[in-house]
Amino acid sequence: MKQNRKLPLGIQDFEEMRRGDYLYVDKTDIVWQLANGDKYNFLSRPRRFGKSLLCSTLKCYFEGRKELFEGLKIMQVEDDWVKRPVIYLSMSLGGSSAQELREYLHNVLSSYEKIYGKNPDERSLGNRLNGIIQRAYAQFGVKIAVIVDEYDVPLQHTYETNQHDECREIYRNFFTGLKDYGYCIKCVFITGITKFTQISLFSMLNTLTNVSFDEQYSAICGLTHDELVQYYSEEISKLASRYDMEVSQVLSELKATYDGYHFSRKLQNVYNPFSVLNALSRSQLNSYWIATGSNEILNNLSKKYVDEIPSLDGCLIDADYLEMSDVNMEEPKLFLYQSGYLTIKAVRGDYYILGYPNKEVKKAMFEMVLPMMTNKSSSEVNTLIQKLKLNLCIGNVDEAMLCLKGLVAGTPYSIQKREQFVFEEHFRFILKKIFYLCGFDAKEEIEMASGRIDLIAENDFYVYVMELKMDDNGGINAAVNQMKSRHYADIYAASEKKIISIALEFSKESRGLKEWLVVE
Repeated sequence: MKQNRKLPLGIQDFEEMRRGDYLYVDKTDIVWQLANGDKYNFLSRPRRFGKSLLCSTLKCYFEGRKELFEGLKIMQVEDDWVKRPVIYLSMSLGGSSAQELREYLHNVLSSYEKIYGKNPDERSLGNRLNGIIQRAYAQFGVKIAVIVDEYDVPLQHTYETNQHDECREIYRNFFTGLKDYGYCIKCVFITGITKFTQISLFSMLNTLTNVSFDEQYSAICGLTHDELVQYYSEEISKLASRYDMEVSQVLSELKATYDGYHFSRKLQNVYNPFSVLNALSRSQLNSYWIATGSNEILNNLSKKYVDEIPSLDGCLIDADYLEMSDVNMEEPKLFLYQSGYLTIKAVRGDYYILGYPNKEVKKAMFEMVLPMMTNKSSSEVNTLIQKLKLNLCIGNVDEAMLCLKGLVAGTPYSIQKREQFVFEEHFRFILKKIFYLCGFDAKEEIEMASGRIDLIAENDFYVYVMELKMDDNGGINAAVNQMKSRHYADIYAASEKKIISIALEFSKESRGLKEWLVVE
């Protein structure tokens, strides 16, 4: 029996990757360019995109560990293999308070002081780092490398708490030497998700190059379509066999579900590597990335901008503003882009159009905000969604509408003033998200010759055509009459799918679904 190939799920160490005979997507030619380009570089990518493996690869390269790179692209461009000291900081271990951050930095510096020596006059964390940099350079006679992985984790953990300013001050004092002792340094490479410009990494290192939007590094993390096909053809064929699909169909589904990230103006498509590896390893198309968790900034932003976030698909943002601005709680687009919930969908001159990269992320966003929009717990929403999905998929309208009624019952209205609020638009907005989570392609306000259809939800077997009315705007009777007189269902007259037309009446007072009727 043929043994399955080893996919590198959760492998973040380059040496383990190579010695463990894991399937490795060779990006070492790009790694070489980065290592031998500008001295100070910063790369922002969403979580689970391979930043830590990239940092580990750079570390092994700078340490001159040629044996780990045998057979890879870098062997065609590197001849010298200089062995350099490397100072490596993994800030995901830096804790969630100022004290934990100090303790982590102290422990890392202590380990390097055992190698390069210690000066008792160096007492502050920053001075100790400066001393290590100077001694490592003097002892080896070659410039060193400094790698800081996930620098922003302690800052994210403490964002909008009384610990945040103290953590920023620790960073500011600690990293000053990266500029002052630049003559000792070959390369400084820093990764993160969010960009906090007020700390020394950005304010003091004014030569720090943000390569996050550079075309040559657009696919340094993640997978391109060519890489997916080249390296994972066996796993793709296995996945196709399990779902009884053609390979081309599976590739289309992988693309729709996990592809769609763009990190540069030329819009090079990039797949989420974590989700792809999980799908291929388990031979199951599912949502994987969101299951690894979110963070406090995202949760706070979602609560604050719950009415805006689901409609950010297709929003416009100034390109310079996106590339250069600091994360803040007043502009959700910035953080949602940096954290991978939005991506660049198109370029319009000096502006980017942002949107959801793929089905996995869009579904994750709706799952996150729907409990907030309906004022219900996530477990209650998930239970009702599953029941609704089941009944919609078998055409059981009454049971489906009871589930829908439970979902929207007592829905809180927007923060807009009541006299400015469009109630039908509010419920249509929510219903569109609900039907999407049920696996339907949901569209609102569809134009046809006789009028505009409020909402259409469609899957492989059913099409639901819906008209919404408030109880003080004609209610169910007005909805039925409008659907009949304007022949809304005729738009799908040639379809082989089952067409179900539903009139729905909503109540202002109860803030929910009041009545429904299938229109024949």
